[in-house]
Amino acid sequence: MKNIYTIIAAFIIYIVLPLRTIAQADPKQFFETDSVLHCKLSLGIGKFIRSRTNPKYLPATFSCNMGDSTVTEQIRIEARGNVRRQICTVPPMKLNFHNTTSPTLYPLNSLKLVSPCFDNATHEQLLLKEYLIYKMYNLLTEKSFHVRLVDITFSDSDENKRSFEQHAFFIEDDKGLAKRNDCKSLKDLKLFSENTDHDQMTLVALFEFMIGNTDWGVSQNHNTTLIQSKEDSTSRPFVVPYDFDYSGLVNADYAVPSEGLDIENVRERYYLGFQRTPEELDTVISVFNARKDSIYALINNFDLLTKKNRQDMIDYLEGFYKIINDKRELKFSVTDRARKQ
Repeated sequence: MKNIYTIIAAFIIYIVLPLRTIAQADPKQFFETDSVLHCKLSLGIGKFIRSRTNPKYLPATFSCNMGDSTVTEQIRIEARGNVRRQICTVPPMKLNFHNTTSPTLYPLNSLKLVSPCFDNATHEQLLLKEYLIYKMYNLLTEKSFHVRLVDITFSDSDENKRSFEQHAFFIEDDKGLAKRNDCKSLKDLKLFSENTDHDQMTLVALFEFMIGNTDWGVSQNHNTTLIQSKEDSTSRPFVVPYDFDYSGLVNADYAVPSEGLDIENVRERYYLGFQRTPEELDTVISVFNARKDSIYALINNFDLLTKKNRQDMIDYLEGFYKIINDKRELKFSVTDRARKQ
């Protein structure tokens, strides 16, 4: 009997304890840094592209730098998205790290990876614009998705396609977003937008107007998600937007306005929020004005974007700030056009 206990103790010391001391990725720290993550994804590119019509998980190998070492683990990937999944050279994807074969990256759960729609400089610039929109919204509210810019090399494990390198970015998952804000995720809950937190909904609607985006909707969970306070189950949920590639600020060549709106292109702003009193609008507008310099600095200091594209973003945002700080313009573009039902 003594020998049996000795064997069990040895097993715990030499097998179990080392597994428990493996340094795992911290989701919060992963998204807190602005440094570009260098990584590599090896996958069957042809198989993945063909899976766009019937998305399913496929095996892949993911490598990235963590501290002074390189982590290489087996993960699963799946095509995602709507329009981009159908038209892009390599569809947007979800990387699932929640596997026994990826113990170090396991805590990252499943992350969306947004990459350029086409492998050229123009579409990489569009990708970088969308990345900056997430960072802009982070400056306005903590109830926003964090993102992490990556420099990624795609390698074909079947050796039929050439390898290629480009910038992309990860989007924090819903659970990570909720946890940071002491909330719980209300995934797939459909709720009328006016039954959500009033001030936060106003912020969301005005932000979408700011970037010229009409490709969103709360009641159908269209490019929005809901989180709710853990402490108060009776509180109104908070709306959190995502997917901004159809915005006028990005101005992608494939983007078109939502159907039924009286605008010809995505560069024309159209307010989709509900009516608010002047006092309610003023409260939220003050947030945008307080963050204006920080937003402009974020864009102007982002050297990966060309000077021309940085100036184009600033010029477009100037139009927004002109509207919200002119009572006549605000009434015409926002108050009078706000939804009533």
